[in-house]
Amino acid sequence: MMLDLLIQNGVVVLPWGAVAADIGVRDGRIESIGKDLASAKRIFDAKGLHILPGIIDPHVHFRDGGQGVIPGVEDMLSGTKGAVLGGVTAVFDMPNTTPAATDAATLHAKRDYIAGHAYCDVGIYVGATKQNADELGELEAIDGVCAIKVFAGSSTGNLLVEDDASIERVMRSGRRRIAFHSEDEYRLQERRKLFKPGEPYSNHAVWRDVECAFLGTRRIVALARKTGRPAHILHVSTSEELEFLRDFHDLVSVEVLVNHLLQSAPEVYERLGPYAVMNPPLREARHAAAAWAAVNDGRVDTIGSDHAPHAPAAKEKPWPDCAAGLTGVQTLLPLMLDQVHRGGLSLTRLVDLMAAGPARIYGAVNKGRIAVGYDADFSIVDMKEKRKIENAHMASPCGWTPFDGLAVTGWPVTTIVRGEIVMREGAIIGEPKGQKIGFR
Repeated sequence: MMLDLLIQNGVVVLPWGAVAADIGVRDGRIESIGKDLASAKRIFDAKGLHILPGIIDPHVHFRDGGQGVIPGVEDMLSGTKGAVLGGVTAVFDMPNTTPAATDAATLHAKRDYIAGHAYCDVGIYVGATKQNADELGELEAIDGVCAIKVFAGSSTGNLLVEDDASIERVMRSGRRRIAFHSEDEYRLQERRKLFKPGEPYSNHAVWRDVECAFLGTRRIVALARKTGRPAHILHVSTSEELEFLRDFHDLVSVEVLVNHLLQSAPEVYERLGPYAVMNPPLREARHAAAAWAAVNDGRVDTIGSDHAPHAPAAKEKPWPDCAAGLTGVQTLLPLMLDQVHRGGLSLTRLVDLMAAGPARIYGAVNKGRIAVGYDADFSIVDMKEKRKIENAHMASPCGWTPFDGLAVTGWPVTTIVRGEIVMREGAIIGEPKGQKIGFR
Protein backbone atom coordinates (compact mmCIF):
# COMPACT_ATOMS: atom_id res chain seq x y z
CA MET A 1 0.00 0.00 0.00
CA MET A 2 1.19 3.50 -0.81
CA LEU A 3 2.21 5.70 2.11
CA ASP A 4 0.51 9.04 2.71
CA LEU A 5 3.80 10.74 3.59
CA LEU A 6 7.46 9.76 3.34
CA ILE A 7 10.04 11.80 5.26
CA GLN A 8 13.45 11.19 3.74
CA ASN A 9 17.13 11.98 4.35
CA GLY A 10 16.83 13.35 7.89
CA VAL A 11 18.43 12.43 11.19
CA VAL A 12 15.68 10.80 13.27
CA VAL A 13 15.80 11.01 17.06
CA LEU A 14 14.52 7.59 18.11
CA PRO A 15 14.17 6.38 21.72
CA TRP A 16 17.51 4.57 21.40
CA GLY A 17 19.40 7.39 19.71
CA ALA A 18 19.73 9.54 16.60
CA VAL A 19 20.01 7.64 13.31
CA ALA A 20 19.83 8.39 9.60
CA ALA A 21 16.49 6.91 8.58
CA ASP A 22 13.30 7.55 6.66
CA ILE A 23 9.81 7.55 8.14
CA GLY A 24 6.66 6.32 6.44
CA VAL A 25 3.25 7.63 7.51
CA ARG A 26 -0.19 6.21 6.79
CA ASP A 27 -3.55 7.27 8.24
CA GLY A 28 -1.93 9.66 10.70
CA ARG A 29 0.30 7.00 12.28
CA ILE A 30 3.92 5.98 11.84
CA GLU A 31 3.85 3.01 9.49
CA SER A 32 7.55 2.28 9.07
CA ILE A 33 11.07 3.46 9.95
CA GLY A 34 14.14 2.58 7.93
CA LYS A 35 15.36 2.76 4.36
CA ASP A 36 13.87 1.76 1.00
CA LEU A 37 10.33 2.28 2.26
CA ALA A 38 7.20 2.12 0.12
CA SER A 39 6.34 4.89 -2.31
CA ALA A 40 4.24 7.78 -1.02
CA LYS A 41 1.72 10.36 -2.15
CA ARG A 42 3.89 13.10 -0.64
CA ILE A 43 7.61 13.23 0.03
CA PHE A 44 9.28 15.56 2.51
CA ASP A 45 13.02 16.00 2.03
CA ALA A 46 14.58 16.48 5.48
CA LYS A 47 18.19 16.64 4.29
CA GLY A 48 20.28 18.51 6.85
CA LEU A 49 17.47 18.45 9.42
CA HIS A 50 16.74 16.56 12.64
CA ILE A 51 13.35 14.92 13.08
CA LEU A 52 12.21 14.97 16.70
CA PRO A 53 9.11 13.30 18.09
CA GLY A 54 6.38 15.89 18.42
CA ILE A 55 7.24 18.29 21.23
CA ILE A 56 4.61 18.54 23.97
CA ASP A 57 4.14 21.66 26.09
CA PRO A 58 2.38 20.24 29.16
CA HIS A 59 1.71 23.61 30.81
CA VAL A 60 -0.16 26.35 28.94
CA HIS A 61 -2.89 28.83 29.81
CA PHE A 62 -4.80 29.62 26.63
CA ARG A 63 -7.58 31.40 28.56
CA ASP A 64 -10.22 29.85 26.31
CA GLY A 65 -12.98 27.70 27.75
CA GLY A 66 -14.95 27.84 24.52
CA GLN A 67 -17.48 30.37 25.79
CA GLY A 68 -15.65 33.67 25.75
CA VAL A 69 -12.08 35.00 25.91
CA ILE A 70 -10.30 38.18 26.89
CA PRO A 71 -9.89 40.27 23.72
CA GLY A 72 -6.29 40.98 22.81
CA VAL A 73 -4.83 38.32 25.11
CA GLU A 74 -5.24 34.75 23.81
CA ASP A 75 -7.63 32.07 22.65
CA MET A 76 -7.22 28.46 21.61
CA LEU A 77 -6.77 29.36 17.95
CA SER A 78 -3.99 31.89 18.52
CA GLY A 79 -2.41 29.82 21.28
CA THR A 80 -2.15 26.68 19.16
CA LYS A 81 -0.96 28.75 16.21
CA GLY A 82 1.92 29.95 18.37
CA ALA A 83 2.53 26.35 19.42
CA VAL A 84 2.96 24.96 15.91
CA LEU A 85 5.01 27.98 14.82
CA GLY A 86 7.32 27.01 17.68
CA GLY A 87 7.46 23.34 16.68
CA VAL A 88 5.04 22.14 19.37
CA THR A 89 2.59 19.43 18.28
CA ALA A 90 0.55 19.05 21.49
CA VAL A 91 -0.35 21.15 24.51
CA PHE A 92 -2.05 20.51 27.85
CA ASP A 93 -4.25 23.50 28.72
CA MET A 94 -4.89 24.64 32.28
CA PRO A 95 -8.40 24.91 33.78
CA ASN A 96 -8.45 28.59 34.82
CA THR A 97 -10.44 29.65 31.79
CA THR A 98 -13.82 31.33 31.36
CA PRO A 99 -15.71 29.35 32.48
CA ALA A 100 -13.35 27.34 34.68
CA ALA A 101 -13.03 23.67 33.70
CA THR A 102 -14.28 22.19 36.95
CA ASP A 103 -17.33 20.08 36.10
CA ALA A 104 -18.44 17.62 33.46
CA ALA A 105 -20.39 20.16 31.42
CA THR A 106 -17.53 22.65 31.12
CA LEU A 107 -15.01 19.88 30.42
CA HIS A 108 -17.15 18.42 27.65
CA ALA A 109 -17.72 21.87 26.15
CA LYS A 110 -14.02 22.72 26.19
CA ARG A 111 -13.04 19.32 24.79
CA ASP A 112 -15.59 19.53 21.98
CA TYR A 113 -14.45 23.07 21.19
CA ILE A 114 -10.97 21.83 20.24
CA ALA A 115 -12.14 20.60 16.82
CA GLY A 116 -11.94 23.55 14.43
CA HIS A 117 -10.20 25.81 16.94
CA ALA A 118 -6.77 24.19 17.39
CA TYR A 119 -3.79 23.75 15.08
CA CYS A 120 -2.18 21.15 17.33
CA ASP A 121 -3.57 18.41 19.54
CA VAL A 122 -4.84 19.40 22.98
CA GLY A 123 -5.29 17.83 26.39
CA ILE A 124 -7.24 19.63 29.11
CA TYR A 125 -6.84 19.77 32.88
CA VAL A 126 -9.75 19.57 35.28
CA GLY A 127 -9.44 22.12 38.06
CA ALA A 128 -9.80 20.91 41.63
CA THR A 129 -12.05 22.86 43.99
CA LYS A 130 -13.32 22.26 47.49
CA GLN A 131 -16.76 21.77 45.94
CA ASN A 132 -15.81 19.11 43.37
CA ALA A 133 -13.14 17.27 45.39
CA ASP A 134 -15.18 14.11 45.82
CA GLU A 135 -16.15 13.98 42.12
CA LEU A 136 -12.65 14.29 40.70
CA GLY A 137 -12.23 10.56 40.21
CA GLU A 138 -15.06 10.69 37.67
CA LEU A 139 -13.98 13.98 36.13
CA GLU A 140 -10.39 12.88 35.50
CA ALA A 141 -11.72 9.91 33.52
CA ILE A 142 -13.48 12.12 30.95
CA ASP A 143 -11.96 11.62 27.50
CA GLY A 144 -9.40 14.33 26.77
CA VAL A 145 -8.57 15.17 30.39
CA CYS A 146 -4.82 15.00 31.02
CA ALA A 147 -4.83 15.45 34.81
CA ILE A 148 -6.30 17.14 37.85
CA LYS A 149 -4.72 20.53 38.54
CA VAL A 150 -4.58 21.80 42.12
CA PHE A 151 -3.80 25.43 42.84
CA ALA A 152 -2.56 25.09 46.42
CA GLY A 153 -1.49 28.73 46.21
CA SER A 154 -2.05 31.73 43.95
CA SER A 155 -5.34 31.36 42.12
CA THR A 156 -8.68 33.05 41.61
CA GLY A 157 -12.29 32.14 42.18
CA ASN A 158 -12.94 28.74 43.72
CA LEU A 159 -9.89 27.05 42.14
CA LEU A 160 -7.81 27.64 45.27
CA VAL A 161 -7.44 24.51 47.43
CA GLU A 162 -5.05 25.60 50.15
CA ASP A 163 -5.70 23.52 53.28
CA ASP A 164 -4.37 20.03 53.96
CA ALA A 165 -7.77 18.49 54.65
CA SER A 166 -9.17 19.62 51.28
CA ILE A 167 -6.02 18.63 49.39
CA GLU A 168 -6.23 15.20 50.98
CA ARG A 169 -9.85 14.89 49.83
CA VAL A 170 -8.68 15.69 46.30
CA MET A 171 -5.90 13.12 46.49
CA ARG A 172 -8.26 10.39 47.67
CA SER A 173 -10.59 10.92 44.71
CA GLY A 174 -9.37 9.07 41.61
CA ARG A 175 -6.09 7.37 40.79
CA ARG A 176 -4.08 9.33 38.21
CA ARG A 177 -1.13 11.63 38.88
CA ILE A 178 -2.20 15.08 40.12
CA ALA A 179 -0.43 18.29 39.03
CA PHE A 180 0.22 20.90 41.74
CA HIS A 181 1.00 24.57 41.98
CA SER A 182 2.56 24.13 45.40
CA GLU A 183 3.20 27.58 46.89
CA ASP A 184 1.90 27.85 50.44
CA GLU A 185 -1.12 30.16 50.47
CA TYR A 186 -0.99 30.86 54.20
CA ARG A 187 2.59 32.12 54.02
CA LEU A 188 1.75 34.13 50.90
CA GLN A 189 -1.07 35.97 52.63
CA GLU A 190 0.91 36.61 55.80
CA ARG A 191 3.94 37.96 53.94
CA ARG A 192 1.80 40.14 51.69
CA LYS A 193 1.35 42.49 54.64
CA LEU A 194 5.08 43.31 54.63
CA PHE A 195 4.95 45.19 51.32
CA LYS A 196 3.42 48.38 49.97
CA PRO A 197 2.03 49.13 46.50
CA GLY A 198 4.51 50.57 44.04
CA GLU A 199 7.59 48.86 45.44
CA PRO A 200 10.16 47.39 42.97
CA TYR A 201 9.06 44.50 40.80
CA SER A 202 11.98 42.51 42.20
CA ASN A 203 10.07 42.34 45.51
CA HIS A 204 7.89 39.72 43.85
CA ALA A 205 10.60 37.16 44.61
CA VAL A 206 11.04 38.52 48.14
CA TRP A 207 7.33 38.19 48.88
CA ARG A 208 6.98 34.72 47.31
CA ASP A 209 10.21 33.56 48.90
CA VAL A 210 12.01 30.22 48.85
CA GLU A 211 10.24 28.99 51.97
CA CYS A 212 6.85 29.75 50.41
CA ALA A 213 7.58 27.27 47.60
CA PHE A 214 9.52 24.79 49.73
CA LEU A 215 6.84 24.65 52.42
CA GLY A 216 4.16 24.06 49.80
CA THR A 217 6.15 21.23 48.24
CA ARG A 218 6.89 19.56 51.58
CA ARG A 219 3.17 19.59 52.40
CA ILE A 220 2.25 18.05 49.03
CA VAL A 221 4.87 15.33 49.35
CA ALA A 222 3.66 14.44 52.85
CA LEU A 223 0.10 14.11 51.58
CA ALA A 224 1.23 12.05 48.60
CA ARG A 225 2.97 9.69 51.00
CA LYS A 226 -0.07 9.55 53.29
CA THR A 227 -2.53 8.80 50.49
CA GLY A 228 -0.26 6.91 48.08
CA ARG A 229 -1.40 9.22 45.28
CA PRO A 230 1.27 10.18 42.71
CA ALA A 231 1.91 13.91 42.36
CA HIS A 232 3.60 16.11 39.78
CA ILE A 233 5.05 19.32 41.20
CA LEU A 234 4.79 22.03 38.57
CA HIS A 235 7.34 24.81 37.97
CA VAL A 236 9.75 23.79 40.74
CA SER A 237 11.81 26.94 41.25
CA THR A 238 14.18 26.48 44.18
CA SER A 239 17.37 24.61 44.92
CA GLU A 240 15.90 23.52 48.25
CA GLU A 241 12.91 21.83 46.62
CA LEU A 242 15.03 20.02 44.07
CA GLU A 243 17.38 18.69 46.74
CA PHE A 244 14.44 17.57 48.87
CA LEU A 245 12.60 15.88 45.99
CA ARG A 246 15.51 13.59 45.10
CA ASP A 247 14.31 11.22 47.85
CA PHE A 248 10.69 10.98 46.65
CA HIS A 249 10.89 10.24 42.95
CA ASP A 250 9.05 6.96 43.43
CA LEU A 251 5.85 8.95 43.97
CA VAL A 252 6.52 12.59 43.05
CA SER A 253 7.64 13.81 39.61
CA VAL A 254 9.10 17.21 38.73
CA GLU A 255 8.53 19.95 36.15
CA VAL A 256 10.79 22.93 35.64
CA LEU A 257 10.13 25.89 33.37
CA VAL A 258 12.41 27.23 30.70
CA ASN A 259 12.25 30.64 32.45
CA HIS A 260 13.62 29.24 35.69
CA LEU A 261 16.48 27.71 33.72
CA LEU A 262 17.39 30.78 31.66
CA GLN A 263 16.42 33.90 33.64
CA SER A 264 17.70 35.01 37.05
CA ALA A 265 17.22 37.81 39.56
CA PRO A 266 18.12 40.57 40.04
CA GLU A 267 19.15 41.17 36.41
CA VAL A 268 15.88 40.00 34.87
CA TYR A 269 13.79 42.42 36.99
CA GLU A 270 16.15 45.31 36.22
CA ARG A 271 15.86 44.63 32.49
CA LEU A 272 12.23 43.57 32.09
CA GLY A 273 10.39 45.03 35.10
CA PRO A 274 6.81 43.72 35.07
CA TYR A 275 7.60 41.41 32.16
CA ALA A 276 9.63 39.32 34.59
CA VAL A 277 6.76 38.83 37.06
CA MET A 278 5.45 35.26 37.24
CA ASN A 279 4.47 32.66 39.85
CA PRO A 280 6.57 31.12 41.29
CA PRO A 281 8.96 34.01 40.75
CA LEU A 282 12.25 34.16 38.92
CA ARG A 283 14.98 33.75 41.52
CA GLU A 284 18.73 34.14 42.00
CA ALA A 285 21.25 32.34 39.79
CA ARG A 286 21.90 29.58 42.34
CA HIS A 287 18.40 28.26 41.76
CA ALA A 288 18.86 28.19 37.98
CA ALA A 289 22.13 26.32 38.47
CA ALA A 290 20.35 23.79 40.68
CA ALA A 291 17.63 23.37 38.06
CA TRP A 292 20.24 22.64 35.38
CA ALA A 293 21.94 20.12 37.66
CA ALA A 294 18.57 18.40 38.18
CA VAL A 295 17.89 18.40 34.43
CA ASN A 296 21.20 16.70 33.78
CA ASP A 297 21.07 14.09 36.54
CA GLY A 298 17.53 12.92 35.77
CA ARG A 299 15.57 14.47 38.64
CA VAL A 300 13.48 16.58 36.26
CA ASP A 301 10.76 14.76 34.29
CA THR A 302 9.28 17.51 32.13
CA ILE A 303 10.03 21.03 30.91
CA GLY A 304 7.14 23.37 30.11
CA SER A 305 6.52 26.99 29.25
CA ASP A 306 3.69 27.95 31.66
CA HIS A 307 2.52 30.12 28.76
CA ALA A 308 0.33 32.70 30.51
CA PRO A 309 -0.31 35.77 28.34
CA HIS A 310 -1.64 39.09 29.59
CA ALA A 311 -2.34 42.37 27.84
CA PRO A 312 0.50 44.91 28.19
CA ALA A 313 -1.79 47.24 30.15
CA ALA A 314 -2.29 44.52 32.77
CA LYS A 315 1.41 43.68 32.90
CA GLU A 316 2.55 47.28 33.26
CA LYS A 317 0.60 48.16 36.37
CA PRO A 318 2.64 48.94 39.50
CA TRP A 319 3.68 45.95 41.61
CA PRO A 320 1.94 43.98 43.07
CA ASP A 321 -1.12 44.81 40.98
CA CYS A 322 0.61 43.84 37.73
CA ALA A 323 -0.56 40.59 36.18
CA ALA A 324 1.70 37.61 36.89
CA GLY A 325 2.53 35.33 33.98
CA LEU A 326 4.76 35.19 30.90
CA THR A 327 4.28 34.02 27.32
CA GLY A 328 6.30 31.03 26.17
CA VAL A 329 4.72 28.28 24.04
CA GLN A 330 6.15 29.66 20.79
CA THR A 331 9.67 30.12 22.16
CA LEU A 332 9.97 26.95 24.26
CA LEU A 333 11.64 24.74 21.66
CA PRO A 334 13.93 27.39 20.09
CA LEU A 335 15.25 28.33 23.53
CA MET A 336 16.00 24.73 24.44
CA LEU A 337 17.54 23.96 21.03
CA ASP A 338 19.87 26.88 21.68
CA GLN A 339 20.86 25.25 24.95
CA VAL A 340 21.71 22.06 23.04
CA HIS A 341 23.89 24.20 20.77
CA ARG A 342 25.58 25.73 23.83
CA GLY A 343 26.19 22.32 25.41
CA GLY A 344 23.68 22.66 28.24
CA LEU A 345 22.02 19.34 27.41
CA SER A 346 21.98 16.73 24.67
CA LEU A 347 19.34 16.53 21.97
CA THR A 348 18.22 13.13 23.24
CA ARG A 349 17.77 14.57 26.75
CA LEU A 350 15.73 17.44 25.28
CA VAL A 351 13.45 14.89 23.62
CA ASP A 352 13.14 12.94 26.86
CA LEU A 353 12.10 16.08 28.76
CA MET A 354 9.86 17.65 26.13
CA ALA A 355 8.23 14.73 24.31
CA ALA A 356 8.68 11.36 26.03
CA GLY A 357 8.54 12.85 29.54
CA PRO A 358 5.17 14.62 29.27
CA ALA A 359 3.65 11.61 27.50
CA ARG A 360 4.93 9.28 30.22
CA ILE A 361 3.98 11.41 33.23
CA TYR A 362 0.47 12.18 31.98
CA GLY A 363 -0.22 8.92 30.12
CA ALA A 364 -0.77 10.48 26.69
CA VAL A 365 -1.69 7.70 24.27
CA ASN A 366 0.55 7.28 21.20
CA LYS A 367 2.47 10.49 21.86
CA GLY A 368 6.03 11.35 22.78
CA ARG A 369 8.21 9.06 20.67
CA ILE A 370 8.96 8.07 17.12
CA ALA A 371 7.90 4.42 16.96
CA VAL A 372 5.73 2.34 14.65
CA GLY A 373 2.06 2.70 15.57
CA TYR A 374 2.47 6.05 17.31
CA ASP A 375 0.90 9.26 16.06
CA ALA A 376 2.91 10.80 13.22
CA ASP A 377 3.80 13.93 15.21
CA PHE A 378 7.15 15.46 14.30
CA SER A 379 9.03 18.61 15.20
CA ILE A 380 11.55 19.01 12.39
CA VAL A 381 14.41 21.32 13.32
CA ASP A 382 17.49 22.88 11.79
CA MET A 383 20.16 22.68 14.47
CA LYS A 384 22.35 25.21 12.66
CA GLU A 385 19.73 27.84 11.88
CA LYS A 386 20.40 31.19 13.58
CA ARG A 387 17.39 33.36 14.36
CA LYS A 388 16.36 36.17 16.65
CA ILE A 389 13.28 35.91 18.85
CA GLU A 390 11.15 39.03 18.37
CA ASN A 391 7.88 40.42 19.69
CA ALA A 392 6.71 41.06 16.13
CA HIS A 393 6.72 37.34 15.35
CA MET A 394 4.56 36.25 18.29
CA ALA A 395 1.19 34.74 17.37
CA SER A 396 -0.35 35.66 20.72
CA PRO A 397 -2.51 38.80 20.44
CA CYS A 398 -0.79 40.19 23.53
CA GLY A 399 2.22 40.71 21.28
CA TRP A 400 5.21 40.23 23.58
CA THR A 401 7.79 37.72 24.79
CA PRO A 402 10.23 38.09 27.70
CA PHE A 403 12.94 36.86 25.30
CA ASP A 404 12.51 39.63 22.73
CA GLY A 405 15.80 40.31 20.94
CA LEU A 406 17.53 37.09 21.99
CA ALA A 407 19.58 35.38 19.26
CA VAL A 408 19.39 31.57 19.23
CA THR A 409 20.90 28.73 17.24
CA GLY A 410 18.51 25.91 16.40
CA TRP A 411 15.03 26.49 15.01
CA PRO A 412 11.84 24.52 14.21
CA VAL A 413 11.30 24.62 10.46
CA THR A 414 8.36 22.22 10.07
CA THR A 415 5.64 20.96 12.39
CA ILE A 416 3.70 17.80 11.51
CA VAL A 417 0.63 16.70 13.49
CA ARG A 418 -0.72 13.20 12.82
CA GLY A 419 0.88 13.20 9.38
CA GLU A 420 -0.38 16.66 8.37
CA ILE A 421 2.15 19.43 7.72
CA VAL A 422 0.71 22.34 9.72
CA MET A 423 3.74 24.66 9.68
CA ARG A 424 6.61 25.01 7.22
CA GLU A 425 9.28 27.71 7.24
CA GLY A 426 7.25 29.98 9.51
CA ALA A 427 3.99 29.70 7.54
CA ILE A 428 0.80 28.09 8.84
CA ILE A 429 -0.55 25.54 6.37
CA GLY A 430 -4.22 24.63 6.13
CA GLU A 431 -7.08 24.96 8.57
CA PRO A 432 -6.96 24.03 12.28
CA LYS A 433 -7.25 20.25 12.50
CA GLY A 434 -6.09 19.63 16.06
CA GLN A 435 -7.84 16.94 18.09
CA LYS A 436 -8.26 16.00 21.71
CA ILE A 437 -5.58 13.72 23.11
CA GLY A 438 -6.38 10.39 24.71
CA PHE A 439 -4.93 9.55 28.13
CA ARG A 440 -4.65 6.33 30.05
